[in-house]
Amino acid sequence: MLLRWTAPALAAALLTFPPLSPAAAACPFCNSAGQTLSGEVASADFILFGKLSNPQRDANDPGSLNKGTTDLTVELVIKPHDMIKGKKVVTIPRFVPPDGKDQKYLIFFNVINGQLDPYRGEAVPAESKLPDYLKGAIEVKDKDVTTRMKYFFEYLESPDLTISTDAFSEFGNAEYKDVRPLAEKLDPALILRWLKDPNTRASRFGLYGLLIGHCGKPDDAKAIRELLDDPSRSYSSGLDGVMAGYILLDPKAGWEYLTGVIKDAKQEFPVRYAALKTVRFFWEYRPDVVAGNKVLDAMLALAEQPDLADLPIEDLRKWKRWELTPKVLAYAQKESHSSIPIVARSLLKFALSASKEDPKNAQAADYVKVQREKNPRKVELLEDLLKEELKTTPPPAKAEAARPN
Repeated sequence: MLLRWTAPALAAALLTFPPLSPAAAACPFCNSAGQTLSGEVASADFILFGKLSNPQRDANDPGSLNKGTTDLTVELVIKPHDMIKGKKVVTIPRFVPPDGKDQKYLIFFNVINGQLDPYRGEAVPAESKLPDYLKGAIEVKDKDVTTRMKYFFEYLESPDLTISTDAFSEFGNAEYKDVRPLAEKLDPALILRWLKDPNTRASRFGLYGLLIGHCGKPDDAKAIRELLDDPSRSYSSGLDGVMAGYILLDPKAGWEYLTGVIKDAKQEFPVRYAALKTVRFFWEYRPDVVAGNKVLDAMLALAEQPDLADLPIEDLRKWKRWELTPKVLAYAQKESHSSIPIVARSLLKFALSASKEDPKNAQAADYVKVQREKNPRKVELLEDLLKEELKTTPPPAKAEAARPN
């Protein structure tokens, strides 16, 4: 394989891996995360850090970078291997031209048929803490999940962009049930300081809002509300997590704030979409905080809005709320909804699922019958789509018993 060399300015390329499937990217309010450096470490046979020197071209093919040799003076063994045990210098079977900069390299190796295959190289500033960060990540790899997440939490605001981005990706790939025990033990003053800091990256607000929702006190709820009400702040990202944190700290006042956002016709789409994600969180992850009927009422209020109606309708279908069939299918009688193809599609999917899973649901069955007469091919395609969905979607967790009355 070709060795890829990355300059410090492109250090973020460390994270350019195929994204995880939606089911695997479980953090409710983190941006989608790809492969982390820990994942990359696991796939390498060994990893070394040091300085390159003595580059030699292949005499028989001097124009090729795939041939030749370069020496790596080993300063730190990130991940050991018997093949390089005790070696101070390892000769890489690649010609790496000198860059003229005071840089060192983090190099990932595999061993193929007894030969070194340096498949990835990252140029980093000489003072970079990335090697130490990776070494620590390896040391906590097999520890309990709270210990692991605590390690990455310490690096969330690292001044090294590569390190802080990777630590954030660890949270993005973690399940909520694994983040929650750590969140309950954190220092709310630290997280609130991050939320208030104008230099904090917007992509972090969602996670930080969620974290303080678990470790904060009532006074912190007031501080979160002040942030939400501050006209100088614009939550281009992470508003959902901040609102969720507010509700976790003060369920009554927080839910009133959220429903106010939902019903405010002047709110822009991203704000209302953030509200939808917040509502979804309390149904799917924290049914113990907000009564189920309040969550469903909020979903119906969101479904009133044609530009995002397909999303709450689809959620209600996945949650199997067939008792809401009269209210959901009432949207089909509204020109504002029925004239939008994606909304009409979500209504038909709801009716198809309701009629199949609730044989006594005459209204859903009648709606499907009418649609089948109008466009049998469309109904058939959606039926096939729903059959495929059943093959790949796990059944929803039984959470009803945990919902407050």
